[in-house]
Amino acid sequence: MSSSARRDFLRFLAASPLASYAFAQDITINSAKDAINVMDFEPLAKKALPPAHWGYLSTGVDDDATLRANREAFAHFQIRARRLVDVSKVDLSTTVFGAKWDVPFYVSAVGAQQAFHVDGELATARAAKSQKVMQMLSTVSSFSVEDVTKNLGTAPWYQLYMPANWPDTEKMVKRAEDAGCPVLAWTIDLLAGRNTETGQRFARQDNRECLTCHVTHPITGNVVVRNRTRPMFAGLSGEMNPSMADWRYVDRLKKMTKMKLVLKGIDTAEDARLAREHGVDGIIISNHGGRAAETGRGTLDILPEVIDTVGPQLPVFVDGGFRRGTDIFKALAIGARAIGIGRPCMWGLATFGQPGVERTLEILRAELSLTMRQCGVPSVAQVTRAAVLRNGARLSAPRATATSPTPSK
Repeated sequence: MSSSARRDFLRFLAASPLASYAFAQDITINSAKDAINVMDFEPLAKKALPPAHWGYLSTGVDDDATLRANREAFAHFQIRARRLVDVSKVDLSTTVFGAKWDVPFYVSAVGAQQAFHVDGELATARAAKSQKVMQMLSTVSSFSVEDVTKNLGTAPWYQLYMPANWPDTEKMVKRAEDAGCPVLAWTIDLLAGRNTETGQRFARQDNRECLTCHVTHPITGNVVVRNRTRPMFAGLSGEMNPSMADWRYVDRLKKMTKMKLVLKGIDTAEDARLAREHGVDGIIISNHGGRAAETGRGTLDILPEVIDTVGPQLPVFVDGGFRRGTDIFKALAIGARAIGIGRPCMWGLATFGQPGVERTLEILRAELSLTMRQCGVPSVAQVTRAAVLRNGARLSAPRATATSPTPSK
């Protein structure tokens, strides 16, 4: 090959997307700070974790269609960038139930985090504290709400898997309230059970006994027995998620606690309306990261119908598939109050512990700030539906409803 032809060939390679992809594969990440985006942690986490633990983290249900739909939904929305706006200062803060947050996102509840790192939820709490981000703690946490509170510097939101009997529910809710938790997020999308095939397939590759995540013994492998080893089930039966629960249980929880009550797992306008009518303080649109029912609907696609139903007075939160600052921006523009980040934080935790979670939150903060600057929106309070399109079309403004309750600040 002549020198001229070689130059032409090298120019072709330099301009090819294949070159940048190949270059990306050669990047060595020796520390959390080396990560360029949160997805950099995913392959590292898969490599670091035992098969069953990776399966627990990565699984959806059935064919994982809803897991994929959560990510695909972001392509249905486009951003309208405005120019020549003073964005020399950007304010990412928002107010949630009267508390000022530094950023409009939080660490979602993920159970049994010692499956990913020895420090589990404590490392996540320390990372959240350092980045000034709220944490939601799972009922099946590896550490107690009291210990997590010490490491977070404030009480977390408490995600409730309701115990199967009411006396146990009262004890668990009171414990969370006594710890100072400001919000009780009752997860209602697993009351009917689920079918995590991907998780089961990975677990079959792993023959170790591990109470944190999986066991093969027919007795200790029972979920009820396993729950009894978890701190938040101390003194309780270990049974949870009563399948007979209905809207009357919402009323009972409201009477039981002074914590704000949020329903996690709302996916339709009809249930959002019922939640408002039963006096909940907020709604989390969630399909459990594609781990509940195989609906094939991404949570971002569901967000507009829920907000249009309950009106802007009731805070609506959303999780499921958020990986970029642009993802968070789209949800804020549609009308979400704040966004839950789950798997990316666990990828960081599994790879580098506390620094990995810190870097994940740091990247998302930086990306959101950059997106707001690029779009001419200097504060979260100024993000509106004018900033997004849905499949190329404008979204109508959220409709206020005549029967909406008093706004929850």
